[in-house]
Amino acid sequence: MSQKTEGHKDNLSPIVSFTKDNLGHDDVITSFMSPNGRVVKVTGDVDEAMKVVLEIDEEIVLDEATDKRLLRKIDMFLLPLICLLYACQFMDKTTTSYAAVMGFKEHFNMVGDMYSWCGTAFYLGYLAFEFPANAILQRFPLAKATSAFIVIWGVVLCLHAVPRNYAGVIALRTVLGVLESAVTPAMVIFTGQWYKAEEQFLRTALWFSCNGLGIIIGGAIAYGVASHEASYSLAGWKVLFVVTGLMTIVIGFLFLVHIPDNPSKAWFLTRTEKKLVVERIRSNQQGFGNKHFKIHQFKEAMLDINTWLYFFFAIASNIPNGALTNFGSILLNSDFGYSPKDSLLMNMPCGGVEFVGCILFAASHKFIPHRMAISFAAMALALAASCMLAFAGPKQVRLGGYYLMYVYPTTMICALSCFASNTAGHTKKITTNAVFLIGYCVGNLIGPQTFVAAQAPSYTGGKIGFVVCDCVTLILIAAIYYNYWLGNKKKEKELALMKETALDELENYEFADMTDKENPYFRYRL
Repeated sequence: MSQKTEGHKDNLSPIVSFTKDNLGHDDVITSFMSPNGRVVKVTGDVDEAMKVVLEIDEEIVLDEATDKRLLRKIDMFLLPLICLLYACQFMDKTTTSYAAVMGFKEHFNMVGDMYSWCGTAFYLGYLAFEFPANAILQRFPLAKATSAFIVIWGVVLCLHAVPRNYAGVIALRTVLGVLESAVTPAMVIFTGQWYKAEEQFLRTALWFSCNGLGIIIGGAIAYGVASHEASYSLAGWKVLFVVTGLMTIVIGFLFLVHIPDNPSKAWFLTRTEKKLVVERIRSNQQGFGNKHFKIHQFKEAMLDINTWLYFFFAIASNIPNGALTNFGSILLNSDFGYSPKDSLLMNMPCGGVEFVGCILFAASHKFIPHRMAISFAAMALALAASCMLAFAGPKQVRLGGYYLMYVYPTTMICALSCFASNTAGHTKKITTNAVFLIGYCVGNLIGPQTFVAAQAPSYTGGKIGFVVCDCVTLILIAAIYYNYWLGNKKKEKELALMKETALDELENYEFADMTDKENPYFRYRL
């Protein structure tokens, strides 16, 4: 049942096979010599998918028709709520941008760079809690832990209507960042649990692009609230925080009752379908995850050059994101001259560009096999757009550049799908995830600070910063692609030299929770 690279004999020693009795223990079941000369010990502390595999006592046939039917069922039950959640979390994150033109800044007497620190505080909390959040997601049931984060962050968002001073706002923004730090890594893990590697880019695009829907929905809600503000007993910006917070709480409870912790616990799958899901993802060389933190996988992640390439990629690509998230509506108001209420509407096309653009770029993966090439093309378009915004004279051209910049999330989608498919070993996966998202936080921390109050209303320095960051991001995408390609070539060469070794196959090794470096048959998806 195991799949291996064509033309090579599996070099994993099967002295003993996996059984229900030796699962969950640190005792060495077998060991083998990896192509790079390192001895890899396989223990009973394996992926949770192994339990499902060992329960298969009949022949499992996964033909093309069954595979497509099962994929449709998984999509139907998982994607709508995950997409709604992601739209909501981005809407919540950008609520201060809408509130800023509804009296929020004036209420707290924000002058100079005080408003910028509202965005920075969010990402300080996000950064500080990223590793603990990933540890919680690994240790506890995934869906239940995620739903707890969602519900509590909804409560905190509602509480944004309560503080009486600026310090209270900063404290709440920091706590909100702490709570939202779990959302993206959880979605990456869910995607890896359910989908084949070749399916993950499009699915990641579907849920991540719903950031765009969040912009549209948030803008519409903010405009509606602003239009009827006179009829409320609360200030319009307070109503906005309460409404979006309550929406998040409802979604959190829906997530709790609807989304399973992993495919083996899916209420909407039959016993046979659960086993078929495991067979579907066997080619990923990984399964559902492992609840134990493995120090050797952590060390491998920290010494892997890909981890740090993605870290700097995350910083460079998210400096513009941090600026636009907090200053988008302000830029439309101060630089482009739209009224505060109209700027809420004029920000909505950004969401449409992100939603449609990211999905179209991801769908092109059907015709362009290398997602890194797609990411490079999207970033090149974003660079052209940032140049239009920074250097063009006519208002219409600059506005067009502002909107087109919102195709840049395609690069984030590519990175997140790579973590799902190209990083094996659950501890290594959550570690690289955390390092990447810390870089994401650093970029978003820096972003608002590039918009200096003294440069209002045009914020020229911030716009030029977009151009520089986009150039750096392009270089890093090319470097990551080359490193993956080189890694595959090196593995093929080393494996060819081992062709003569008479080592038998270890059955179900795909679910042994080995890392991408340890597993000689793991290949990076470009």
